[in-house]
Order: sequence, then structure tokens, then C-alpha cells
Amino acid sequence: MSIQPAKRISEVKEYYFSKKLREIDEMRQQGMSIINLGIGNPDRPPHEDVLAELTQASNASTNHGYQSYVGIPKLREAFSKWYSTHFSVELNPAKEVLPLMGSKEGIMHISMAFLNKGDKVLVPNPGYPTYASVSNLVEAEMVNYELKEELNWQPDFDELEKQDLSKVKLMWVNYPNMPTGANATIELFEKLVAFGKKHNILICNDNPYSFILNDKPLSIFRVKGAKDICIELNSLSKSHNMAGWRVGMVAAKPSYIQYILRVKSNMDSGMFKPLQLAAVKALSLEKDWYDEVNKEYLERRELVWKIMDMLNCKYDKDQSGMFIWARIPENISSAIELSDVILNKAHVFITPGTIFGSQGDKFIRISLCANKEVLKESIIKIQNSLK
Repeated sequence: MSIQPAKRISEVKEYYFSKKLREIDEMRQQGMSIINLGIGNPDRPPHEDVLAELTQASNASTNHGYQSYVGIPKLREAFSKWYSTHFSVELNPAKEVLPLMGSKEGIMHISMAFLNKGDKVLVPNPGYPTYASVSNLVEAEMVNYELKEELNWQPDFDELEKQDLSKVKLMWVNYPNMPTGANATIELFEKLVAFGKKHNILICNDNPYSFILNDKPLSIFRVKGAKDICIELNSLSKSHNMAGWRVGMVAAKPSYIQYILRVKSNMDSGMFKPLQLAAVKALSLEKDWYDEVNKEYLERRELVWKIMDMLNCKYDKDQSGMFIWARIPENISSAIELSDVILNKAHVFITPGTIFGSQGDKFIRISLCANKEVLKESIIKIQNSLK
């Protein structure tokens, strides 16, 4: 006799990268030297002042107890000032900002707070797989909307208007876009806000890539009236090299924050205070921090472009974020085929766009989170495999 899992688990597959990392580990155990260019995991440390703040705060004997579910006031105020300084958006730190243990956590919190079983959710294709998996976990009905290369990976609003939207309650958007690197524009955000208001659909913008290879960070809240119908997630993972720290935030009008807080307060016991204090320090960093982060990514990007050129892939040089997204050659049937060939022959792992949805079948994605020496070694390995 065995205990069966909940039915919702049958609708959720193991995260692709979890399976692939296990496969790569098995290859390494067989003596193969595998380079992983798949995951957007920043490989450089946070600013030295952030590390110093964490150390100092951790040494204080009073900083190790449970913390408030809403974060310390200093952190909420720091997020508010960060939005004012870099996005020209004003947020009430006491009512419109909620710190999170990473923005990925927020996807679940938002879904649990707003979606009932059977509610419909608009999910981008291609898009971050967590939008789909969380929608399945909360037993909402996922409705894919296609992002097309010819529309610069923006929603086709004409197509959306032809659909029955009566049961759609929430729409996930993600700009700067992952996996395509497409940038947001004020015009796009204006269309999204108008679309949300017209159909009474909550627009959720996931915005963790706004500072990577992007000179003009943009928030959906720059649009007048956006707070009426929008929520925005953000994170320090990419912008401050703090992925493992799990520090993010959600911004929304006070009533939305309270709905999300009802879920969050039943799922954690507050963030470690020294992490919060270190995050405050990170959020106060000047423009030269972002410039230094991007200087390294610019140099790495040149090397990734070389890899894409070697593979005869086509790409847009105006992409933002920490990946390069590229169309595979016409003579290759799928991104998975190309990814597997490169892994098995060159021992370099490249992400197939297929994992982000059917619209990614003809694309691959390479992460910029490998240092220049590793990228140069990858170029040599791939060159040798192509001979």
C-alpha cells in the first residue's frame, strides 16, 4: 500500500534545469569536463560593502530572532527610494512595498492570493516556466499567449482581443523579457495597463532583469493609473549578484499587498534581519556599481556572440538581460537537437528554447554568467567539435 501524491503534482513536471544538472553531474562522474552555459546564476560576488554589512549585522546578538512578515522599515524604505531613484516611481514604503524571499516566491504568493480553481491565467509563450507550473499548482487554467519575433516579442493585442477573456483573471508579463531579452517600452506598458483595465485582468510584471545591459530601467508603474490594475515583482538576484541570498519584493496598491501578505504570513516567519540590512546597503549603491556589473557582461557578451556565430545562429544585438537568445539554423530541426549535439560532442551545455514554450522551438539561449576564461574555453571546445 502506498500514499499517492495530490493530483496537482501530476500537472507539474520536475524543473528542466533540475533534470539537466543531474545529467551533467552523471557525465562529470564519468570523467567528462562539462561547461554549463545554461543557467542565469550570477557568478560574481555582491559589493564588498554589502558583505561587510552582512558580517557586522550577523555578529550582533539581537539580530537572530524571528522578523516581521512585512520586512524591517529600513528595507521597505530602501526599496521605495530605489524605485524613486532608478524608475522615477513613487511607492509608499509602509503600504505599497512587501519584501520577499526572492521574486520567484512572489509568483506563488500572487497566484495563491488571487486565483481560484478554474480561473484562467494568461501565460507568455515563450516564457519563464514557473508561471505555468505555479498556475497548475493552484489549479488555475493556463492560457498561453504567443510572443512573436516579428513583434519584438511583445503580446499580439489583436489576437488577444479575439479570445474569450471573460474568465481570465491574471496575466503574467516579464520585461525586460526572459528568455528573449526584448526590452519594455512605455508604449507597451500603456497597452498592457489599458488591456488590463478593459477586461478587468490583473497585470503582473516580473522585472528582475531591468538593470542588466539596460541603460533605462523601466517599471510598469511609470504608466498613469497602473497601480489600479498592476503588480510588479523585482529582485536583487541579478542586479546585485545576490541570487542565493533570496531577497526580492512585490510592489502594488495597499489592498493587493494585504491579499499577498495573507498568503506570505502563513508560509514563512520573516527574513533573516542581517540579510535585510545588507539588502538596504545594496539598494543604496550608486550608478558605478551597475556600470561595473554591466562592463563585465558586455565583455562576456562579445564572446557569446562568437559562439552564436560559430553555430550559424541569428540574434538581436539590442537584447537586455543576462542571456543571449538566438534563432538556430534552418537545417537543424529543433533547439533540443542542437543543444544535445553540442553537449555530447563539445561537452558544453546550451539551453534549448523549447523549455520556454513552443515558440522557442527554433531558438537557443546562452547565459552570460560564466567568466571570460570559461567562455573562451567553450569557443575552443565547440570549434573542435565542428571540425
